[in-house]
Amino acid sequence: MASSWTGNRVRLRAVEPDDWAAFARFADDDGPRAGRLDLPRSTESYRAWAKEQAVAECDDDRFRLAVEATATGELVGAVGSHRTGPHSGWFEFDITISAGHRRKGYATEAVVLLLRFMFAERRYHKCLAAVLAHNEASLALFRGLGFTEEGRLREHVFFAGRHHDLVMMGMLVTEFDRRHTMCEP
Repeated sequence: MASSWTGNRVRLRAVEPDDWAAFARFADDDGPRAGRLDLPRSTESYRAWAKEQAVAECDDDRFRLAVEATATGELVGAVGSHRTGPHSGWFEFDITISAGHRRKGYATEAVVLLLRFMFAERRYHKCLAAVLAHNEASLALFRGLGFTEEGRLREHVFFAGRHHDLVMMGMLVTEFDRRHTMCEP
């Protein structure tokens, strides 16, 4: 491994202003699959968002990183910590992999790299992930990583004309260390 941010399949890096087109494609990828109907966004809004991300400070351990395939250098997704409870020692994260790059191990490796950083370097104790109950692929990913279902918020999210359950998954630092090790192999 070249760095703590690089695995066999992916490298996590900062979002660059030129990444805007890839992020616009990711949004198009997920629209029909997720069943959501979002307002259309302009090209300029994606440009502005990527530019803002490129210079964003890491505020309270909340950040977004680009996921790049090591074999091709292509941007395949994003991962980030978006909510933290530093006094209690928990954080939430999300992962997005573009439709054409799913089921290739990119998400698994990106999540392990992120969790290793948050647990080993930032000293968090617990990671949380919220997954829509009908998203079997994401539930399988998190279970495979060692997350445990901790609860279900019934009819908690509304989109596509109805309410959906939200599954809360969690992993403790000790569980991560047993399965993935805190130190890089």
